[in-house]
Amino acid sequence: MNAGIRLRDLAKMIDHSLLHPTLTDKELERGCEICLRYNVATACVKPYAVRMAAELLRGSEVGVCAVAGFPHGSSTIVMKQREIEEEIRDGAVEIDVVVNIGKVLGGDWGYVEHEIAAVNATTVGGGAILKVIFENDYLCDEHIMRLCEICTDVGVAFVKTSTGYGFVRQANGMYSYRGATDHHLKLMREHCGPHVQIKSAGGIRTLDDLLRVRSLGVTRSGATATVEILEEAKRRGYA
Repeated sequence: MNAGIRLRDLAKMIDHSLLHPTLTDKELERGCEICLRYNVATACVKPYAVRMAAELLRGSEVGVCAVAGFPHGSSTIVMKQREIEEEIRDGAVEIDVVVNIGKVLGGDWGYVEHEIAAVNATTVGGGAILKVIFENDYLCDEHIMRLCEICTDVGVAFVKTSTGYGFVRQANGMYSYRGATDHHLKLMREHCGPHVQIKSAGGIRTLDDLLRVRSLGVTRSGATATVEILEEAKRRGYA
């Protein structure tokens, strides 16, 4: 039933998300305690929180993942680079950066490729790895495919589906998002080179969700429901 998957394998798929706009320092501390208790891959935090998270996680196997240009991707290339440099100095070992979504939608692929190459060079040069967030809810398949090709050519470590905050206005006037869909994950795996890993984000709330996206080629997933997911894994006999 468990197909050789260990509890550690599942935990190390998870970037525990601590990105909500209302998150307090006390809640950040509790979130880092969860990261340590379950030995996840990283705590994914906002820029100002990197130093605090790095101190709380010091000496553990849990890394710090920082977001940049988050959540709308609208900063200039230089600003994204400076943000990444500061985050790495403060202790981040992974960076999740949002592409310039308007440039993607406008088809300015020269700009998009230059931006991804520049922020990847800054990240790798600082000793960290880069995940490029597409925000798929805003995009068509053609945009996603082209982004995958660019990220493959540039040599980024990961592509990522969404921020979890890419709310799209629906016909009824309400705002919502789909996050990581099976269709988009399959599309990303198909159009990325084998050296580019896939991170899912948005809607991964149960163990079955995590196992499903894993079967589609996902190796990392953002999650706020980390405790629920991993406690369910224990109940099902993952060890």
